[in-house]
Parts: sequence; C-alpha cells; structure tokens
Amino acid sequence: MAKSLQTSEPELLKLGVKAPVQETLLTPRFYTTDFEALAQLDISAHQAQLQAIVDELRADYNRDHFVRDSEFEQSWEHIDGETRCAFIDFLERSCTSEFSGFLLFKELSRRLKNRNPILAEAFHFMARDEARHAGFLNKAMSDFNLSLDLGYLTKNRTYTFFPPEWIIYTVYLSEKIGYWRYIIMYRHLESHPENRFYPLFRYFESWCQDENRHGDFFKALLQCLTTSRSASTQPHLWNKWKARLWVRFFLLSVFATHTLTVLERASFYRSVGMNPYAYNIKVIEKTNETAARAFPVILNTNHPEFFRRLEECSDMNLKLAEIDRSNSPKVVKFCQKLPLVLSMIGHLLRIYLIKPIDAESTREVVC
Repeated sequence: MAKSLQTSEPELLKLGVKAPVQETLLTPRFYTTDFEALAQLDISAHQAQLQAIVDELRADYNRDHFVRDSEFEQSWEHIDGETRCAFIDFLERSCTSEFSGFLLFKELSRRLKNRNPILAEAFHFMARDEARHAGFLNKAMSDFNLSLDLGYLTKNRTYTFFPPEWIIYTVYLSEKIGYWRYIIMYRHLESHPENRFYPLFRYFESWCQDENRHGDFFKALLQCLTTSRSASTQPHLWNKWKARLWVRFFLLSVFATHTLTVLERASFYRSVGMNPYAYNIKVIEKTNETAARAFPVILNTNHPEFFRRLEECSDMNLKLAEIDRSNSPKVVKFCQKLPLVLSMIGHLLRIYLIKPIDAESTREVVC
C-alpha cells in the first residue's frame, strides 16, 4: 500500500497517507473452499440454464463501460474533511471486497477447468468482472494519491474456509445485496445529481448488472443442490428443516453485517444526501424479497423488532469501536466489551427466532 501511519486524520489523508484497515468481523473476507467437492457437483438437471448464463457472461456487455472519461481528469482536493475520509474508506473496502471475489473465482476456475468445464468457464468470466471492478476502484483511489497493494493483500490476508454449500449461500446473497446497494444509490443520485461529488457513481448502473448476473449464476447453483446426488452434496438438508435454519442464519448474518457496516459509516451516505437508516432498510427489504426466489424461507423484515434490534446492535458496535480506540489496558477493554458483545448476541438470537416467511407466498414479487 501507500505510506502507512497509525492515523486516519483528514489532513494526513490529503497528504496521501493511508492507515491500513484492520481485519475485523466487518472487513471483507477472503475465502477458500473444498474445490474437489465443487468439481463433483452434479449440474446436469440445470445445465441448460447454467449454459445460458455462461453465454451471457461471455458476451461481456460491460467490456467498454469501465473506462475513465474526461470528468476524472481534475483535482479532487476540494473533497476534504469527513467526506474525504468516508469516501476513501468506501473505496478501499469496496476494492478489497471485489478483489476477494476475483481471487476466489479465479482459483475456482483454475481448479475446475478439467473437471467441470461449464462451472470453470463461468468462474473465469466472473473473475474477469471482479478484477475489472477492483482495478477501477483502485484507480479511483489514485485520484486521492492512494492505492492498495493487491499483491500484499493476496499474501497477507487471512483466508476463511467455507464448505461449498456455504460458499454458494454466501456469494449468492453477497451478489444480490450488492446489486441492491448499487442500484438504490445510483437511482438516488440520478434524481439528485447535485450530490454526486465524484464520477464513479455514474458507473453503478452497469456495475449492479454484473452483480445481478453473478447472483443469477449462484441461484442456479443453489437449484443444483436440490437435485444433485453426488457425494459432495446433501440435498436432503436443503429440502428439509435444517436447510430452513441455515437459510435464516445466512440471511441474518448478511443483513446484520450490512447494518453494522452502513451505520458505522453513516457519514459517507449522508455525504451523498442519503439517510443511512432508510438506505439500510430499503437494501435489506429488497434483498430479502429477491432471496424468496431462491430460498425456501425469508426473514420477516416487517416485524416491529427486526430493524429495531439490528439498530441496537449497531449502537453497541459503535461503542465497541470507542472502547478499542481508548488507551485503557486490555483487561479493562475486555471487561467493558463483554456485556456489549453478549447483548448483541442476544439481539441477533431474538431476531433469528422471529417466525420466518414461507417464500412460496412471496414469489410473485418482482426482483
């Protein structure tokens, strides 16, 4: 990365000094999986659908979209203070997330090349898209005299192992929530161009189309899990009560992470004229509706306790961050943080226990 100091003050950022983001539960994760199990996934029942998605990915409708135009060719020193800090944080975390997807898809394509050609080709094209996104974001950071050392990230980030089924659940939701995040912000700024302080936002419409296509591919993989009889999958878990519990867990995990991330960086959303609370609610509601097309159940986001408890978790997360920034001894920090962590777990458990909604009753909702 660029020069690094233990500070993130606006003045230092203007000089090109970037403190590295510490790995926490909210930072983008880097994943690995059981490649052999994925290679054995039986896709025969949905091969035509998967091939159609591969053909669409191969067409690469956005090949000429992510090209910087003349609007970028200016000084951005006028973006300063809290807005500059918040936007740089958004760029860095978004770039890291896209690069994480690139590494996973690239490795999947390499490992599956001679075992499952259709999946290998799809992952190759999705890796291309993620690399394009990451490069475009990293180039945007250079406008602020910063950059990410992506080679350093490759070697030094912690890689989390997820079984193939978990990868499919997680990436499907990640792509679909990414679609709604980008399109909602794009539509807001299209209606309020006075708040579009940087040209990157103009690219979000095509960006979210990539996210949507990737999500559709993983939705097809989810359907493969319901029919596969290979040794690597357990379709009975999808069709019965255990699958419903897992679906609720992954939905809640993604929605809780989104809430904490958005409200922790509320200043960024306010800088583009958005209410972060309203934005968070809309993204989660739309993603939940979309998930009804893939999952047997979805969460009841209309329950009066749902968003109230998520926002309580956000408040406690901000308090945890304040404790981490303090100069107190580690043992004191631990004692201060423990009741907050336990309270957050309690809120999340209460949300999890809210009766879910049968997805069959909501599938008429248009994605």
